[in-house]
This record gives sequence, C-alpha cells and structure tokens, in this order.
Amino acid sequence: MIVYTKLWKTLKERGISQYKLIRQYGISTGQLDRLRKNENVSTYTLNALCEILCCDLSDVATYIPDKPQTKDEQ
Repeated sequence: MIVYTKLWKTLKERGISQYKLIRQYGISTGQLDRLRKNENVSTYTLNALCEILCCDLSDVATYIPDKPQTKDEQ
C-alpha cells in the first residue's frame, strides 16, 4: 500500500497549503481527497507534486507492504 503521510509534512515545511495547491497549481480537489484517503492517484499528479514542492517522491509517498513477509519470502 502506498501512503501519503509524508506529503502533508512536506507541504507544511514548504509553506504550501492545500488551498494553494488547488488555486495556484491546479491540483484537483478530487486528487487531494484521494491522497488524504491513501487511494490511487496518477503518476501525473505525483510528478506535479514533486515539481511544485521541489522534492523527491520519497518526500511525498511511502510504500508499506500489505502483509508482512515471511522468512521464506525474504
């Protein structure tokens, strides 16, 4: 599962509000809602966020395995 908890921290550090993302940068409210719910978003949106925030994808998203790996899978 991909989670976007780092996005909110990065936004705060850069001084960019969700309102500014919508009004100034054209990020849709639907995409922001999907990010808040850790749902699927397009790579276009992720790319745009990285450009807006001048950051790496790892500053926006984190991968967390859906189920823990067993010893045999490692």
